[in-house]
Amino acid sequence: MSFTLHRRLLVPIAAAGIVGIALAGCTGDIAAEDAADVDCGPYEDYGTFDGEEVTISGTIVEEEADRLINSWSDFATCTGIDIKYQGTRDFEATIAQLAEGGNAPDIGIVPQPGLVALLAENGYLEPASAEVEANVDEFWSPDWKQYSTIDDVFYGAPMLASVKGYIWYSPSEFEENGWEIPTTLDELSTLTETIAADSGHLPWCAGMESGEATGWPGTDWIEDYVLRLHGPEVYDQWVTHQIPFNDPRIVEAFDAAGEFLKNPEYIDTESLISTPFQEGGLAILDGQCSLHHQASFYEVNWGDGVEVGPDGDVFAFIMPPVEAGGDLQVTGGGETVVAFRMNDAIDAVQQHMSSDVFAQLRVAEGGTVSANNAVDPSTASSPLLEQTIEILQDEATTFRYDGSDLMPGAVGSNSFWKGIVGWLSGDDTKATVDAIENSWPAS
Repeated sequence: MSFTLHRRLLVPIAAAGIVGIALAGCTGDIAAEDAADVDCGPYEDYGTFDGEEVTISGTIVEEEADRLINSWSDFATCTGIDIKYQGTRDFEATIAQLAEGGNAPDIGIVPQPGLVALLAENGYLEPASAEVEANVDEFWSPDWKQYSTIDDVFYGAPMLASVKGYIWYSPSEFEENGWEIPTTLDELSTLTETIAADSGHLPWCAGMESGEATGWPGTDWIEDYVLRLHGPEVYDQWVTHQIPFNDPRIVEAFDAAGEFLKNPEYIDTESLISTPFQEGGLAILDGQCSLHHQASFYEVNWGDGVEVGPDGDVFAFIMPPVEAGGDLQVTGGGETVVAFRMNDAIDAVQQHMSSDVFAQLRVAEGGTVSANNAVDPSTASSPLLEQTIEILQDEATTFRYDGSDLMPGAVGSNSFWKGIVGWLSGDDTKATVDAIENSWPAS
C-alpha cells in the first residue's frame, strides 16, 4: 500500500487532535444567525439536525485539515450537524482495531482501496446510501467507483485525488538549454543522456526515505513503467496477482526504472535511500539536478516564494508513453469516504462529501484536486493542479490506482517497499521480484 499521511503528507505532522466546526453545532437563535451569513440554498434538501454530532477521522492533518474543515463548514452551519474531525498519523494502522472494538469514528476517510476492502470484508462498514451512489455514478468514472465496491456492495464516494508520474523540472533551465519536453520514453532517455553529458550535474534527483515506509517513491516508478510498457490489462493482472510479481513483464519494468535509479551517472545512488522524499526534488531549485519523478501532491514541498507554473521556477510534465500521440496513461491515488455506523445525520454528511458542491469547495480551498467531473479546473490553486484535474476529467485518460495501494498489505506496504530498498542498495532484479512474489499471501 502507499504511505499517505495525506498521501505522504509532505510536511511535518503534529500530534493528532479533534477539531470541531466552529458554530456548526449551534441551535436556536445563534444557529439562525450563523446560517443567515451563508447561502444555505445548496443544503436545503439535507434537512436540519439540531446539533447532532458526526465524527470523522483520516490521515489529513495540519493545513490540509483546516482546508477540509472549511469545505464542509457551510453545510454544517446550515444543517446544524456538529462535525468533529480527527486527523492522525496512526489512522491506517489503528482503524481496523478501533472498528473491532466499536470505537471507530462515524465516518472514515480511507486512503487505500485495499484498506476499504479489509474493513468491508470484516463487516465494519455500512453500505452507502442510494443517494451517495447516485452522486458517484454522476460525477465519477466507473474506474473510481470500483475501488469502493466490494463483493458488489458499494461503500463510499471518492474524495480527493492525485496523479502520479509527473516529472518536475525547471522551465528556465529547459529554455536556456533548448531542451524539449519528451513525448516518448525513448526521448526521455535521450534527454537524460543529454543532461548528463552537457549540464555539469546529474540529470535526476530523488529521495526514498520515509520512516517505516522508506522505498515507496520507487514503487511509483515501477507502477508507471508497468502501465506504460504493458498496458492496463497487465497492470490489473499484476496488482490482483493474476500474474506473479516476478512475471517477465514486471522484471522489464524494474529494469527500465533501474536505467535511471541505479545509474550513478544519472542520479546520486549513494544518497538516494537516505534522502527524505520531501527533499528529493529540491536540488532542482539549486541547479544541482534537472528532473524529479513525483506526484502532483509534491507541489506543496517547493516552499514559500517558489512559483509553480509553465513559466515559473518549477513545473512538471507527465512521464511520456512508449509511442507519441497515444492515449494518456496515468497512475494516481485518492481517498474514500466510508461509514462505520449509519443514521440520517451520518448519511447527510456522506451525501454532501460525495457531491459536486463539496468537491468544488474543497478544490477552491487550494492545495489539492478531485476527480469529480463537475469541478471547474480553472478554480484549482495552481496551473499544475488545474492540469491535473483536466487529466482526470479527460475521457481519453487511462487511469489506474496506485498499485501498491491495491495489493495486500503484506506486499504493498511491506515487501514491495523493502524490496525497492534492497534493489536500490544492489540486489539484482530477479532476487527482488522473487522475494516479493514469495511474500504474497496464499489467500
